[in-house]
Amino acid sequence: MADPELSEIIVYPIKSASEISLKNSFLEQRGLTHDRRWMVVDKSARFITQRTSPKMALLKTKIFDSTLRLSAPGMSELKLPLFKTEGIPKMVEIWGERCEALLADKQSESWISEFLGEKCNFVFMPDHTNRQVDQKYAIGKNQVAFSDGFPLLLIPESSLKDLNNRIPEEISMKRFRPNLVVKNTLPYQEDNWRVIRIGECELQIAKPCSRCVLITVDPETGKFSGREPLRTLAKYRKFNGEVVFGQNLIPRSSGKIEVGMKVEILKWQINS
Repeated sequence: MADPELSEIIVYPIKSASEISLKNSFLEQRGLTHDRRWMVVDKSARFITQRTSPKMALLKTKIFDSTLRLSAPGMSELKLPLFKTEGIPKMVEIWGERCEALLADKQSESWISEFLGEKCNFVFMPDHTNRQVDQKYAIGKNQVAFSDGFPLLLIPESSLKDLNNRIPEEISMKRFRPNLVVKNTLPYQEDNWRVIRIGECELQIAKPCSRCVLITVDPETGKFSGREPLRTLAKYRKFNGEVVFGQNLIPRSSGKIEVGMKVEILKWQINS
């Protein structure tokens, strides 16, 4: 088998909205540039995701220069700044944590409220906001944007292929929302990786990614599609009470990464 290789780089400029595939990207402490710096919050300033609003899967995003362009069924195009430096500060909540964000303008608030059918708005995480990775896994004071808990998620193609061989209907990688997809590995070989290098960037594997009802949302319809693949994963990928698929990563260094780069395994887990 050939050496492991980076086959996809994916960012999600808005948490729980659609993906953008890239040929290259810059890896920062918070993760990939532009990944999950925007988020949607309800009237209580609490985060909204596909877990409760599966329709968010239909929010399509495109990057044009310094602008993020949004489209959705039945809606006109909306433009957001790709990077926001000014705005009304607002304390927002994500997974019980509170951090400062910048509110989008009234037009954006009306747009997303109309689409989701509830009063809500977009918020942006500015550079000065400090949201730390879980200290049980952090290297120093690692930060994270509006991802659930870690800067990056990696999934190999072979692991998805193995899962698809176990379920009635094949699903795409989109269900699992990874940032990095790797080819030329054995299924679940990533469970035993501890430190990897892509280009000049070193990354630490923090923990397996625990999965929830979000992976039962069909990204093409924006609707829950039944109990798969969560039900099947629970039969063979349940550890310490959690259903897991993919690996959460923490950057040890920053730099440019490109599709086609080798994924070097610098450290393996030593099983006793």
